[in-house]
Amino acid sequence: MNRILVTEKIAAEGLNVLRQAGTVDVRLDLDKPTLLSIIGEYDALVVRSATKVTAEVIAAGERLRVIGRAGTGVDNIDVEAATRRGIIVVNAPASNNVAVAELTIGLLLCLARRIPQAHASVQSGRWARNDFIGWEVRGKTLGLVGLGRIGSEVAR
Repeated sequence: MNRILVTEKIAAEGLNVLRQAGTVDVRLDLDKPTLLSIIGEYDALVVRSATKVTAEVIAAGERLRVIGRAGTGVDNIDVEAATRRGIIVVNAPASNNVAVAELTIGLLLCLARRIPQAHASVQSGRWARNDFIGWEVRGKTLGLVGLGRIGSEVAR
């Protein structure tokens, strides 16, 4: 049976999919020495962005066959070291598209309505309402620079 180590919080749905492939151990907040001491027992490693999968971790993962990044990019994984060992590195590039697109819309509204400035004013005990009128988005033409994964989702 495959043993899968998950070192950071992922959605329950994701854990359920992994459980169909093997035994899943969720070990959050591992320090590097602990990770190095246990990684040799696992066939797969699933991380997000906080776990640094260095060449040293990969070398200690004697049974590792796959390293998965639950998110976009693999900048926290030494892909060259994994490739030299024949370990497949995968990620989920579209996993946070909707969240980032929604954040983009939220930030646009914050900018238009001057919400951060108004909040700071209230927090400091003032309320100069006329300083924070901002502008309405309705009726405006908004432009997008780029229609990649995120830009396309913002457009939708």
